[in-house]
Amino acid sequence: MQPGQLAQSTQPGQSTQPSQSTQPAQATQRSQAKENRRQALLAAAASLFAVNGFNRVSLEDLGAAAGVSGPAVYRHFSGKQAVLGDLLLTVSRELLDGGRRVVAESADPLVALGRLVEFQVDFALGKPDVIRVQDRDFSNLTEQDQAEVRALQRNYVEVWVEVLAALHPDTDAADLRMRAHATFGLINSTPHSVRSHGRRMAPKTARPLLESMALAALTVDARPAS
Repeated sequence: MQPGQLAQSTQPGQSTQPSQSTQPAQATQRSQAKENRRQALLAAAASLFAVNGFNRVSLEDLGAAAGVSGPAVYRHFSGKQAVLGDLLLTVSRELLDGGRRVVAESADPLVALGRLVEFQVDFALGKPDVIRVQDRDFSNLTEQDQAEVRALQRNYVEVWVEVLAALHPDTDAADLRMRAHATFGLINSTPHSVRSHGRRMAPKTARPLLESMALAALTVDARPAS
C-alpha cells in the first residue's frame, strides 16, 4: 500500500459501512437464506412425519435432517406443532391458489377440469408424504390450524364444484362435491397404496392411468337406479 492510500480511503465524512445500494441486496440474500432453511425444515418434516409419525419425531430429528441444530429450529418455528401447522397450511394454500390459477387460465370448463386433474395428480405424485401426514396427523394440529386447513380445503373443493357445475348443470351441488372428494381419494391414495406394497410406480406409468380414471369418473353422467 502506498503512503496516503489508507488516509484517502477513510477521509473524514466517508462511511466504512456498506452503501445504501448494497444493503437491500444483503437483506434480500438473508431473507432468501432464511426461507431456504424454512423450506428444508418443512421438507424434512414431511418425510420424517410420514415415516415415523408426528409424535415419534423430535425437533433434534428435524434439525439434523435439515442440516441445522435442534435449537436452531426455533429461529423459524415456535415448536414441533408449529412445523406441522406450517406444513399443512402451506400445502393447502398452494392447492387453492394453484387450482384457482388453473381455472382462470383455461378456455372452457372441460379444459379446466382436465387441467385440475393434472394439477392434482402432480401434487399426489410429487408430495405423497404430505398426503400421508395429512391423513394421519391432522388431529395433532392446533384447533386454529385445523379450522384454517379445513377452510382452505373446502374452498379448493368449491373450485372443482364450480367447474363441474358448468359441465353437469342439472346435478345437485352436493353430488358434485361427492364426485370431487371421490376423485381426490382415487388420486391421492394410489401413490401411497403402491408404495405400501413394497414398490414405487413410476410417475410416467401412474400419471396417465390416474388422469384417465379421474376424468372418466368426473365426466360420466349419473343415471338413476332402475
